[in-house]
Amino acid sequence: MSNDPTGRGFSRRESLGLAGASLALAAAPAIAAKPKVSFLTKIDLKNPQWNRDTYARIDGELDVTKQKVSRIKGKVYGVRDNEKIRPLFQMDGFSVVRTLRLPDGNWRRILKEVVFYRDLETGKIMDRWRNPYTNEDVKVVPIANDPFNYDIRDTKPQPPSYGGLNKDQRAPEPFLLDWSDGPEGTLILETGIDLFYPAALQPDKWPRESAGAFNRVSEHFLFFVQRKDIENPKLTALPVTGSWSRITPWLPWMLMGQAPGCINYFASFATVSNGIAGLPADLVAAARAIDPKYLEAPTEDYGPSLSSLENYVKTQKPAPVPEGWSPPQPPAPPSFPPRK
Repeated sequence: MSNDPTGRGFSRRESLGLAGASLALAAAPAIAAKPKVSFLTKIDLKNPQWNRDTYARIDGELDVTKQKVSRIKGKVYGVRDNEKIRPLFQMDGFSVVRTLRLPDGNWRRILKEVVFYRDLETGKIMDRWRNPYTNEDVKVVPIANDPFNYDIRDTKPQPPSYGGLNKDQRAPEPFLLDWSDGPEGTLILETGIDLFYPAALQPDKWPRESAGAFNRVSEHFLFFVQRKDIENPKLTALPVTGSWSRITPWLPWMLMGQAPGCINYFASFATVSNGIAGLPADLVAAARAIDPKYLEAPTEDYGPSLSSLENYVKTQKPAPVPEGWSPPQPPAPPSFPPRK
């Protein structure tokens, strides 16, 4: 999934506690020895190995004794026919990532991430929300993905399988990314993915949560990175800012069923230079309340890697279906007076 490092940190005591946890992680057997990390720094847009190494530094931290923290923040919109796009709530979250070197020289990105939803007016993290489409109070379910891992190789990766639900495969081809020159000595990287695959939330078992038998999801990123940072061999992780957008079915906890429409996320993200201590206190507390493990990147690979849509099936139960319930429908098209 990234982040804006402007949030305030928390107490010195909490920071010291996390520092202790980080030292303990560094001493773990899987990452006890700090090997010399080698990667390509000379900018070569046509070199798959350079693209691989640079993307791994953008997306993670190549020094296995460290973790990279990124924050993502933005708004979530509802989209229906015959009405304006409607802002629904804010989103605010972070990821913790570590990168393992594979025996063949490629990389394995291992990550945990959480995203919470804030009230549009007050900015408070919500546990209940009034759905304006149904006039119903619903329980808010944050995103909590542990893990979301994938390879960063010198060949383009296969699409995520989401536990075997997505069967799409692509032919092998070199890992060459979409770069362009930016202002003030920057390079701009554009990435994206468009998916259509069977939903874990099937309508027969999840009538109020399921948007249908298939998930149609698109995610697109813009990364902005300094050329001088890319060429700096001391930087095993690159400071990054960027933007993220996602088109996805109605969030399951909105209880929209197969109502026409979808959700759009629009967010910015940036590396948090001072790690967990650079995040807002309420964001850290909310993550800790789910599980303190979300404050530390994995130290070894495990899985499966699932999105929030698949994880919903594992952590939630189908909502009761009220008598006479049907999915909300968009308004009728506006009428206009006949032209004379």
